[in-house]
Amino acid sequence: MEGAKISLLITKDLVKWFGDTHAVDHVNFTVKESEVLALIGSNGAGKTTLVNLISTKQSVHGRIKAGIARSFQLVNLFDQLTARDNVALTIFSREGKIANLVALAASDSAVWDEAHEILKAFGLEAKARTLAGGVSQGERKLLDVAVAYALRPKLLFLDEPTSGVSTREKAPIMDTVTSVVRSTGISAAIIEHDMDVVFNYSDRIVAMHQGAILADGPPDEIRRNETVITNLIGTTEAR
Repeated sequence: MEGAKISLLITKDLVKWFGDTHAVDHVNFTVKESEVLALIGSNGAGKTTLVNLISTKQSVHGRIKAGIARSFQLVNLFDQLTARDNVALTIFSREGKIANLVALAASDSAVWDEAHEILKAFGLEAKARTLAGGVSQGERKLLDVAVAYALRPKLLFLDEPTSGVSTREKAPIMDTVTSVVRSTGISAAIIEHDMDVVFNYSDRIVAMHQGAILADGPPDEIRRNETVITNLIGTTEAR
């Protein structure tokens, strides 16, 4: 069909057991090029396990080569380094320059220029020289995504990018993140429990329940899906 997007990632009958529990139960999951996908489900539905299976099977360099990057619900930054240093360190790693980091740090202006541009894209330019441990929680969330984005992925997995921040911070965070990923044409798959975020920012929603995909479709379709409403949206949390 004209205008149809190509699948960037496809899993076929993916399975993961934890004891007698089918955490991921023969899941066929796709992410298409240049889309923002939301992955929703109740606690234990299999969302994080699915993403772990996809994103942690390979080595770090293998994931970089495959074009996959990830941010985490619990932000993983070097708090004693500046925001710019955190991004630059990722760029050095991406380029395989970590072994010579000390020698290169002062002279590799291209890396520092790129780090500056990434911080600017995420609205963190003013925090470039601030220690990562000294920025606000919302800024830490953005910086964590910026660090993952610095790997130049084709597919970016984001694990609850708005968790732990105030309600008023959620929209600015998502405005920034989706603006960056859409403007650069990469795909983002977001694990998210806030249904306002899910319906306002995603192109497609995949709902999981008991390790299996319950529904897959555009927001308007998922919003009207009685099975999803009964099992997920009608609950206090869709985590």
